[in-house]
Amino acid sequence: MSTNDEDSTFFERERDRLSREITAGFEELLSSTNGLNRKLEEVLGMTKEYDTIASLWHSFYQLMRGSGQDADATTDEQAGLPGTGGHVVAANK
Repeated sequence: MSTNDEDSTFFERERDRLSREITAGFEELLSSTNGLNRKLEEVLGMTKEYDTIASLWHSFYQLMRGSGQDADATTDEQAGLPGTGGHVVAANK
């Protein structure tokens, strides 16, 4: 009977040791996953900021492209954007 007691205590010790290792592994996995989630949130936040900047530059590009076409279409008038010095309010003919 003493060998069964020793075997069961060895089994219980090994079970407890393995349970602690598994628990530590899960805690490390959880910590790593939380770090990954934080990094992903940072990346997503940065892409949203870049979308805003990209849309601003796109609207600026469209404005500049549109004003260039207007200047080519109207040969009698001086064309320009207000505030840049090229805008003529009234032209004498």
